[in-house]
Order: sequence, then structure tokens, then C-alpha cells
Amino acid sequence: MYELNPEYIEQLETLAAGIQESEELQQYLEEEEEAFYMQLKEKYEPHIAALYEEVAEHHPLQLITFETILLDPAFEGLFLPKLLGHSVLRGEIDDQCKYVRPQDHFKDVLAAICNSANFDILKKRIGQSIQIGFALSSDIWITNLINSLPNKRIRYFLQSQKLEKYRHYNERLAGFNRYKKQFVHDNFLTAEFPSTMPELQVYFGQLKTFLISRINRKGDDSTLLEPLKALVANSQLQGSVEHLQISVLFAAFFNLEKDDIVFVAKHLNAIRKTTPEYSDKFLAFVLELHKRTDIDYTPQADLRLSDMFDSKIKDDISAYFELMDIVHKKGYVHPETQEAVKQFYTHHQGLSLINECVRQSIFQYFSKFINNLEESAYADFFEISKVFAVYQQIFLNQHFNQAMEDLSMGYVQKLLHHYTDKRGKDYQDIKRFVSHNFLEYEFLSEKEVVEIFKSRRKKKKED
Repeated sequence: MYELNPEYIEQLETLAAGIQESEELQQYLEEEEEAFYMQLKEKYEPHIAALYEEVAEHHPLQLITFETILLDPAFEGLFLPKLLGHSVLRGEIDDQCKYVRPQDHFKDVLAAICNSANFDILKKRIGQSIQIGFALSSDIWITNLINSLPNKRIRYFLQSQKLEKYRHYNERLAGFNRYKKQFVHDNFLTAEFPSTMPELQVYFGQLKTFLISRINRKGDDSTLLEPLKALVANSQLQGSVEHLQISVLFAAFFNLEKDDIVFVAKHLNAIRKTTPEYSDKFLAFVLELHKRTDIDYTPQADLRLSDMFDSKIKDDISAYFELMDIVHKKGYVHPETQEAVKQFYTHHQGLSLINECVRQSIFQYFSKFINNLEESAYADFFEISKVFAVYQQIFLNQHFNQAMEDLSMGYVQKLLHHYTDKRGKDYQDIKRFVSHNFLEYEFLSEKEVVEIFKSRRKKKKED
């Protein structure tokens, strides 16, 4: 854990003192009515939440320490149900929708709630969090946690939160995905930065998820720069796939000053020279970034990496970025770009990793253009179709064609939903275009074209 800044500790101490001295707490202790506890909650939880959000935005690596302080009984359990949810969602999940490692912080937060004098009130807000946390944990871990608590009534409550349905993978995954939606706008992810190879292998999944989350938020990442630079420069980690991926995320997506760019570039190129099959590992990660739905691998990210990788080193990375510089700077619709892609593509095996990266890069341009196209701009769709016909001929790749078909059909369905007057000019223009061009691109058969535009008879209402 990372130490919490002194000013945050001081503010938490002030909040704790305020809670203990408040009239709301005194009334609650005297009357033991839930309404008075809710008044305490309404008065102080917004202050805790505001401080939490400040730490999460500017010092995310200090969040666990911050949360650990909130486990103190002086806070009367305030904000702990929210922290329990955060602790459930931080854990790394495997392909069976189970935690990769036991979640000790989840256990600590849950134990603090169970040992709180206000448990009977708090338990009304934690049922779903416990159910999902238990669903993702092993039976042995759950049993040990429950048995560690002295109160029999609380043990029975926790036992009741182990739901039989979550023993089945599909139910567990569906429950987990539903649960996540409640926290979609919360900023709560944090990470440990490893210094040894065993630590990197343990922390890598959560660290990667954390960095992608920060990249998407586009917030204040200034406190992450030094830990990331230390990781990039750590000779114990260099050469591993994990180190490469974290370094690439750092280089491609973080706003770096000139000195930091030089620093990262020096290490990337040194590792590149000494690591076997570095180009393949790098291109495999570029391909992964293109295909991921939780991060936008932009042309700007490509150009940042291009600036860092030394073009004097003659390998597939240099060759790839030499082409990508043309694609990004001239534009994928430019005839010179199309010719450059054609020459490059024919000099590499069609199914090679580097060619797949090229196809994905070109597809992303089409995808962003068409997905952002309004219905009224369908003439632009007609025009851009001439360009993807060119790339169809260059790539001769079924996966590319299928992706373009799905993308195009999605837009056509959007148009047909918007333009419903079958005698109208817009509808007829769309019909003529699809009937001719989609046959030529082999997106549709003649029968499928007829089916799309066939008028449906309305069912007669029964008397």
C-alpha cells in the first residue's frame, strides 16, 4: 500500500472527530432509531465521498490506505457499503468468472462492517455485494472468513448470502455483469506497481486494467508518471511480455514531456535490440489494442509510438510505422496511401501478424467514419464505399470483408429504420445503391437483397 498524503489524513481525522461529536450520533445512541443514523449518514457521507473522489482522481495509488482508515469504528460504518462494492469489483477475474487471487481487502471491509455496532443497519445495503463477492471467491476462503467472526447471528447472515445459482458459470457471469453496472461511473480502481518479476506476474492483470481505466478517464495522471518510469527502467522486468504491454500503454496514451519521451524511447529501443521476437510481441499487442472494446487505439497513439521507435533499427516495427505514418498523415482515402498499402501488403504474407495489424488499422478508420455517420449523410456512405472496395481488392481477406459487411449492414439498417417511405427519393436511392453495390462487394446475395426491401403485409386484425 502507498502512504496517504498528510493533508488527507488530517481531513479524515477531522471528519471522524466531527462524527463522534455530532448531535446526530448522540441522538442515535440515545434513541437507537435508524432514522437518526440516516441523518448522520446524510450529513457526513457526502464529505467522505468528496474526499474519496479527490484522492481517486489525483492520487489513485493511495486509495487502499484511504479506505483502510475509514474502517476505523470512529467513522461509524459510514461509506463502508460503497467501499465493499469497490473491493468486490477490483479483483482480477479469470475465464471462469472467479477471482484469480483471494481478495483480502474485500475481507477486511466486510469484517469491519460485520464487527460494527451499526451492523443491523449496514447489512440492509450490502447483500448484493456479498453475494457477488462470495460468488467470485472459493468455498474454502468463504468458510474461513465466516468462521473468523465470533457472532453466530452474523455468521448465519453471511452463510445465507452464498447463493446456489452462482455455482453455475452463466448465472455467475450474468450476475457479475449486472452488478458492475451500478458502479460504472465510480472512480475506484487502483494498483500496485511491481519491482520484481514474480510481483509483475501477480499484479499485471490489475495494473493493466487500472491503466486502461485511467486512459479512458483522461484525468490527472501526474502521480503515475514516476512509478511508470521506474517500471519501464527496471532491468528485472525488461524483456517480458508484461513489461512490453505496460510500457506501450504508457508510451502511446500518456501525455509525456520531451524528457520523458526521450527516457521511454531509450529503454524501448534498448530492449527491442536485445529481446528475441520483440517485433512479434509488440505487433501482437497492437493487434489486441485494435480489437479491444474498452480502449480507443487512435492514430495519435500510433504516431506517438512511431516517434519513439528508432527507424534506423530495421525490423517489422520500423516497417509497420513507416507505412502507418503514410496512412495517418496522408489519409487512408488518398491514392498514394492505397498504393503504399498495396506494395507493403504484397511484400508480406497475407495472414502474417504485420498484415493483420495493417488491416485492423484501415478497418478502424472505416469503423469510426461509418459509426459516426448521420442518416442524412448517406451520400457520404455511398462515396466511402468506393474506398473500401479498393481495400477489398488489396487485402483479399475474408475476415476484413465480413467486418466491412457487418459495419455496412448496420448502417443500412439504420437508414431503413429512418427512411420508411418506400416511394420517397431517399429510400429509392438507398435501395438502388444496396441492390447494385452490395452484390458487387459480395455482402449480399440477390435473394437477400430482395428480402431486405420486400414489403411486409400487415396482419389483418381478427374480428
